[in-house]
Amino acid sequence: QVHLVESGGGLVQAGGSLRLSCAASGSPDSFNIMGWYRQAPGKQRELVATITHDGTTNYADSVKGRFTISRHNARNTVYLQMTSLKSEDTGVYPCYVGFENRDYWGRGTQVTVSS
Repeated sequence: QVHLVESGGGLVQAGGSLRLSCAASGSPDSFNIMGWYRQAPGKQRELVATITHDGTTNYADSVKGRFTISRHNARNTVYLQMTSLKSEDTGVYPCYVGFENRDYWGRGTQVTVSS
């Protein structure tokens, strides 16, 4: 069974930085695709960034140039370095993995950006 544990959220002022981490378990090998979504209050969950096993990345337009996704395959861990944070980045950030044609999300970590 896939299990995801996020950490690293918090309260930060606009313009600040945060680093999120997500440790995934439940696969004998590294997960093919890992990533981050976010859900702002009153809005639908949206993609933030994904990264494949070979390091191919994909970003939402709203975070390009500010966020960087990376991963450690041997540890099945994915990271999200967030810089130049804006108030609109506020939300819950669930980790994501794709495994055996199914999608899995963690509970998420809260990111609050004060203006």
